[in-house]
Amino acid sequence: MLQQAAPGRIVILNGTPRSGKSSIAAAIQNTFEGVWMNLGVDGFMRMTPARYQPGIGLRPGGERPDLEPLIMVLYCGMYEAIAAHSRLGLNVVVDVGHHDAYSVPRGILSDCARRLSDLPVLFVGVRCPIGVVMERRRATWGVSNADDGTVPQPVRLWQEAVHLPGIYDLEVDTSMLSPEGCADVIRRRLADGPPPSAFQRLATMATR
Repeated sequence: MLQQAAPGRIVILNGTPRSGKSSIAAAIQNTFEGVWMNLGVDGFMRMTPARYQPGIGLRPGGERPDLEPLIMVLYCGMYEAIAAHSRLGLNVVVDVGHHDAYSVPRGILSDCARRLSDLPVLFVGVRCPIGVVMERRRATWGVSNADDGTVPQPVRLWQEAVHLPGIYDLEVDTSMLSPEGCADVIRRRLADGPPPSAFQRLATMATR
């Protein structure tokens, strides 16, 4: 029979696509002590049937209201899985892009926070200037500016929506620090900082 373990630590990395979240998550897994499971958006999208894609990766703009009720349930499932791992004593790192720019506000982030309210969660905002994001998108996916030379609307919407309401325990800028540098900042915050409180504050905003 398994002995009751202290809850594992949870680090949630929130930012836009190509902001560097996945690289920070990999650095955490590779360098932090103990077992760190990655339960982030990419893994959950891979588990989602093709006809329901992009699942929890649905971008801001309210373009698929038919998927939104399912997306709410998928987020619940992901966060319940995060909670289950932590309660077994496993550390969890999560790379995700939360936003509430659906066809109607859904309050997903606050509901997810409520599900982890009794667990040690460090909520990290992963910032990256939009110019650097575009450089990375071009390098990775060949995505260029719009025909008029401006940043494509989906990229702008991500940049505007993903950091609302802006309640974090810690923020890092991946244009200034390498993934390993960001991971080291997170490591020091976990070791020496005050107890995290962002998710507790976000949980009080939940309406369901």
